[in-house]
Amino acid sequence: MNKKVNTLLFILGATLFNILVTVLGFVALMLLYVKFIMPFLPEEGRSWGFPLIFIAAIVLSFVVYRLVLKLLLKKLDAGKYFDPIFGGRQR
Repeated sequence: MNKKVNTLLFILGATLFNILVTVLGFVALMLLYVKFIMPFLPEEGRSWGFPLIFIAAIVLSFVVYRLVLKLLLKKLDAGKYFDPIFGGRQR
């Protein structure tokens, strides 16, 4: 495989990983909210949980994605396996 195919596969894999982490984070946060927080809230205040959990799941997935990407790029020479997406190579 050449660098362009590697880049495309990496982007597709990273996107799927990010979506999976977002969904898992949303489900985990929703379960925690329903089990531990919702019983103590009044009826009027329970509706705020869903949008806050949705935003928290997106932020959590961003943080996890960045950490995993940093660890991966530390072990992997990106210039050796991937082409730049925009523009040419830096010289």
